[in-house]
Amino acid sequence: QQSTGFVFRELSQQRFLQGFYQVFIPYGILTVVQVASVRWLSGRETGGHGLVPKSGSKFILGIALVMVGTLLWVINIFATITYTPAGWDKQPSRALIKSALGLTGLRKLFSKKKKEHLVSLPVAAIARGTVDTFLNAVVLTFNGVLILIYMVAALMGIELKHSAIDALLYKNWFWWGLDLIADGLVLIFVAGVWYLLATMITGKKLFMENIARAALFVEIVVSWTVWSHHLMSDQAQPGILKILSGEMVTAFELITQGLAFAITLITLWSARPLKMTNPLKFLLGGLLGFALAVPAGIMQADLGLNRILHNTQWVVGPHVHVAILVGLAMTLYSAIYMLLPVLTNGAQLYSQKLANFHFWAHLLGGIGMGAFMGMAGLHGMLRRTLYVNGEFNVYMILAALSGLLLLLAFLAFFINIVMTVGVKGVIGIFTPAKLKTQDLVPADE
Repeated sequence: QQSTGFVFRELSQQRFLQGFYQVFIPYGILTVVQVASVRWLSGRETGGHGLVPKSGSKFILGIALVMVGTLLWVINIFATITYTPAGWDKQPSRALIKSALGLTGLRKLFSKKKKEHLVSLPVAAIARGTVDTFLNAVVLTFNGVLILIYMVAALMGIELKHSAIDALLYKNWFWWGLDLIADGLVLIFVAGVWYLLATMITGKKLFMENIARAALFVEIVVSWTVWSHHLMSDQAQPGILKILSGEMVTAFELITQGLAFAITLITLWSARPLKMTNPLKFLLGGLLGFALAVPAGIMQADLGLNRILHNTQWVVGPHVHVAILVGLAMTLYSAIYMLLPVLTNGAQLYSQKLANFHFWAHLLGGIGMGAFMGMAGLHGMLRRTLYVNGEFNVYMILAALSGLLLLLAFLAFFINIVMTVGVKGVIGIFTPAKLKTQDLVPADE
C-alpha cells in the first residue's frame, strides 16, 4: 500500500511462477531421494558401484530441473519489479532496476537532493539477493552438466580422463558459486526481511535507509570475493587468496551484516515502548541467532584457528546450525506471525501458549544444538566421521535432546497454524485460487 511506502503488485508473467512451482517442488523432492540413493550406493561394498552413475545421473538431472525452476523465479522477480500493471503509467524499467540493486542509494549518499526511492528497501534486498541466486544457479548447473558428462560416459563404457579438469580451479569455481548462497542471497534476503518487519512492527521509517541501501550494493563486492575462506586448509590454494579473500573480505562481513543488525535494532529502539508480540520476539530471536553465528563463522576465517576448527563439528554447529535454525528460521517465523492475520483476513491465533512454547523451545533448542556440537568440535570431533566407541556421546546426546526441543517447537507451531486456519484452510493453500489475480491486488489508497 502506498501509505506504508510499499507498492503491492500482481506477479508479472504468471506462467513463469507456475513453471517454478511445477518444476521446482516435485523434482526437488526427487533430488533428495536421489541424494540418499547415491550416498547409499557409493558406500556399499557389494560390488554394485556400476549403479552409482545411473543414480548419480538422475540426481544431476533433478538438480538441473531445480535450477531451471530457480531461473524462472529469478526472471519473475525482475519482471515483477519492472512490470506495469493495467491502468498504470509506463514504469521506468532502468530506473527501477538501479534502485532495486542499490545503485541509486549509493549515489544519493553523496547528493544533497532528497528524492523518494522508486523501489522500497525490502524489495531492493530481494532484488540484490536474486542476483546471487542467478549466479549460483548458473554455477551449479554448469557443475552438474560437467559431472553428468562423466557419468553418462561411464554408462557408455567410455572412461574420460579426470585430469582434463583442473581440480583446484574446479574447487574455486564451485565454492565461488555455492558461497553465494550463504554470504550473498541468505544474508541479504534476511536483512530485507528484518527491514520490512522492523517498519511493520514500529510503523516508523527505517533508520539510516540510504546507508542500508548502499550496503546492499557493497555486499556485491563482499559476496563475490569471499569464497576462499572455504579453502583455507587446502594446501594447494594460493596464500594470497587465503589472506585477501579468506581473511580480509570475510572479516568485512562483520560490517555489512553488522549494519543490518544495528539498523534494525535502532529502528525498534526508536519506537519504544513496544509490546512484545510474536513477530517482535521472533525477530529478536532471529537477530540473536545471527549475532551468534556470524562471529562464529568469522573466527573460522583465520589461518591459525582454521587449522583447528576446519572440518570439525564447530563448523556445522555454532556457525551453520545456529545461523539456519535460529537466525534464519526465527526470522521466517516472525514474518509468518506478522503476515498470518493479513493473509487470513484478521484470523486470531488459536493459542498464545503454543506460540510462547514455540518461541522458547525453538530458541533454546537451536542454540543448545549448535553449542553442544561446537563443544564436541573443540574437543576434536570431525564431520562426516563415525565414532563407534562413544568418544563424544555426551555432547551428541545433549545435541539430540536440543534437536528434540526443535521438533516439539515445530509441532506446536504446526498445530497452532492448522487450528487457526482450519483443515480446509490448510488444503486451500495448496489449491489454485478461484479469483482473478487482479482481484488479489489491494487498491491504491
